[in-house]
Amino acid sequence: MSETKKPGSTGKAIENAIEKAFDPLTSALKRATQPQPSPPAPAAPGKPGLKISPLAVPFPAIPPVGGVEITTARAGFYKHERDDLTVFRFARGTTCAGVFTRHKVGSAPVDWCRRHLDAPGGGLDVRALVVNAGCANAFTGKAGADAARRTASEVAKRFGCRQRDVMLASTGVIGVLLDDKKIAARLPEIETKLDSDVPPTEQWAAAGRGIMTTDTFPKGSYAEATIDGFKVRIAGIAKGSGMIAPDMATMLGFIVTDASIHPTVLRALLGLHVRTTFNSVTVDGDTSTNDTCLLFATGASGAPRIGRVGDRRLKEFSAALEKVMLDLAHQLVRDGEGASKFVRITVDGAASPASARKLAKSIADSPLVKTAIAGEDANWGRVVMAVGKTEEPVDRDHLAIRFGPHVAAVDGAVSPTYDEAKMSAYMKKPEIDISVDVGSGRASATVWTCDLTKGYIEINGDYRS
Repeated sequence: MSETKKPGSTGKAIENAIEKAFDPLTSALKRATQPQPSPPAPAAPGKPGLKISPLAVPFPAIPPVGGVEITTARAGFYKHERDDLTVFRFARGTTCAGVFTRHKVGSAPVDWCRRHLDAPGGGLDVRALVVNAGCANAFTGKAGADAARRTASEVAKRFGCRQRDVMLASTGVIGVLLDDKKIAARLPEIETKLDSDVPPTEQWAAAGRGIMTTDTFPKGSYAEATIDGFKVRIAGIAKGSGMIAPDMATMLGFIVTDASIHPTVLRALLGLHVRTTFNSVTVDGDTSTNDTCLLFATGASGAPRIGRVGDRRLKEFSAALEKVMLDLAHQLVRDGEGASKFVRITVDGAASPASARKLAKSIADSPLVKTAIAGEDANWGRVVMAVGKTEEPVDRDHLAIRFGPHVAAVDGAVSPTYDEAKMSAYMKKPEIDISVDVGSGRASATVWTCDLTKGYIEINGDYRS
């Protein structure tokens, strides 16, 4: 006997079937209309747990720079998975010059590079640069010097050159001896990678990541110029986030050009531009034991060789080099540990350029000024404090202070046009300009810095973990 169906049951069954058929669409529509959780902030490619700086800039496209190949590998100086060994291989005849920290406890790689570049004939045929992150090899005595020498020796054997023609740089924890066996073990892999066909931008970007410590983004820059009608290229990378108050160079910076320039001229160019670029930025007022900036010239462009410092054909090249160096220096500040503000400090009316520079750095290094900026407080009284403590010539009755276009103080007193609301609104910007006229002369100087936040304490509180 067949089962008797209730009235309307057939219609209900059809309705259920239709709903089931369209269920994927219905579910998708429901998901689309429901609030979705915000995606997590992107993680930095360096140390785990760090978020990419809000002031970060993208890595530039870098075309081929003749005479150099670059690659990276994981040597194991860090516990987590990341490349921490970077190697540059240069064509024969590549010239080099460097500027280094004047810190009284220089590292073994700084000593190595300085000694060989300063020796007779130094920098005339540099064939390689080896950089490790995760171990500074500083304050390690003779054992550290021996480790540096063994590293150069192993690379020299592979590349068919002299030890002195291998430049070295290290960054990381001070007081830890470099385990050079970790580098030697990776050299066969390095050689294979150097001979592979990797696009130039990828080579440079990988190198930028490979030299990072607490950096949150790789830093690169590129420019072009002409020398006697020949186009030459300039590319560079740098690293630095904390312990940044460079004294002769940035924490680590490496620049390569395909121009043909004698080491003496390269050294003069670096000395000319380092003062207004790498030596004009500060994150925390601390100078590293490992500060190194190396400039290499491969000569692959075909441009005529420049052997004299005063050669007029260098004018455009010199300007392009300064542009690259300043760009890299600014990126160090943008990646200052815990930074949320990029700050330009300009001092005018100083008695001398040296005085202007000292005044600007006093403001830029002041924890009280930097924490006020972090709190978006235009506390110009703290700027007055930072100016006065330097003992530089200052005319108190003519002192003037601006935050961007807004006048905070003039003629040694609060400005009659001071507007707290406008000032507060300005301080919320990610980039801040502070200008001070000290009324003592005509000299000026500019220094770039960042704010000081809780993030700086958090990063440095567990630096060795």
